[in-house]
Amino acid sequence: MMRKSLGALLLAAVAATMLSACSTGQGSTESSGNGGASGGVTTIEFWAAPNPTQQAYWQEMAKAYESEHSNVKINVSAIKESPTSEASIQSAIAAKSAPTMSENINRGFGAQLADSKALVPLDTLDGFQDIVKERNMNSTIEPWKFADGHQYVLPIYSNAMLFGWRLDVLKELGYNEPPQTYSEIVELTKKLKDKYGDQKYLWAKADLADPTAWKRWFDFYMLYNAASGGNKFIEGSRFTGDRKAGEEVLAFMDDLRKANGLLARQVTDPFENGVGVFTDVGPWTFTTWKEKYPNLKYGDNFALTMPPVPDGMDPKDSKTFADTKGLVIYASATKEQQAAAIDFIKWVYSDAANDAKWFEQTNLPPARDDLKTNDSFKAILDKQPELKPYAENVPNAIPPMDNAKYNDLQTIIGTEAFNKVVKGQISPAEGWANMQKAIEGALQ
Repeated sequence: MMRKSLGALLLAAVAATMLSACSTGQGSTESSGNGGASGGVTTIEFWAAPNPTQQAYWQEMAKAYESEHSNVKINVSAIKESPTSEASIQSAIAAKSAPTMSENINRGFGAQLADSKALVPLDTLDGFQDIVKERNMNSTIEPWKFADGHQYVLPIYSNAMLFGWRLDVLKELGYNEPPQTYSEIVELTKKLKDKYGDQKYLWAKADLADPTAWKRWFDFYMLYNAASGGNKFIEGSRFTGDRKAGEEVLAFMDDLRKANGLLARQVTDPFENGVGVFTDVGPWTFTTWKEKYPNLKYGDNFALTMPPVPDGMDPKDSKTFADTKGLVIYASATKEQQAAAIDFIKWVYSDAANDAKWFEQTNLPPARDDLKTNDSFKAILDKQPELKPYAENVPNAIPPMDNAKYNDLQTIIGTEAFNKVVKGQISPAEGWANMQKAIEGALQ
């Protein structure tokens, strides 16, 4: 996508209106003024994530679709990242030059766009339910439903965030597999400290004391989703947090602190170098490990598990955070463009081979319920067995909140509760109470 000034975008928009051609990001219906009637070609603009692999995938899909649908032209280009992809989308909307559709949308940003009426509720378009059924994603997409009952974002991929364990260190402590409950982990931490002192910690990660909003996705939310059975915490403009689960999470972190099991300062690759034995791990990590830490072997010296759960809860019921983004259709698109866009999506996801190609090219697990059982993905998972637990848990992963203020709200989780508990500055119960009060105030 070319960089354009606001003036240039507005000029392009005017030109598009006059010429009935695709001179702006919105696309057009190329015909003799018949609005996409017989003989016309509907042109849609698709902004792909600013990632060469994803852009190449969508260009391939667009070309294949066009070969079967001569009445549709799909222009695929990357979202401009300067200053951010979100800012580029917002600028395009303001300049009335939004694309027909785009990917790379998280649920929180989707809420911002939905609040401003910039998105089409996908569930109102003919063909949407067919996509959900044919792609086998009923469970995966359910938590994406917004507070108003609509689906504005179709998840493309879902990284069900898991915890990694240094299995080699655990075996030295007498464990053949990672513990799964809070008390078991606290007991392990005590054994770890007895043996290694300040040489090793359970969880060594500077982010634990950092209030930056997105960092809560990879500590608090992973634990909270597991403890609460997937409670959404905030739904729309309402705080719906589970106090019991939240206090249990904070108490767990406090117990680890008291056992000297947390190291919340900068250390170079603490898990990889064995300073920490437990940390959040996403599937994108393995490419780096293969190059930088080839000694790390899945099932040999590291294991992957769902987040631990409070005592008395079945670990099989654990949920986790979904690092996930999806696809939207913009309300500024014409009815013909919206119809062509949803048909293109339906075409892509009607064949599991297209999702398999995505998975193989990007290492991002498609947002489907059947990754572990569908033969289309077997070769990929057999080749990379470390991806199997991610594939298995896609339906158990909860996406971010659907609130436009998600950055501010998640910052509060850290500043009022999580970070303070990690630092020993506040009790778990007081931290939860202060956080809830601050969040409810911010939601008003």
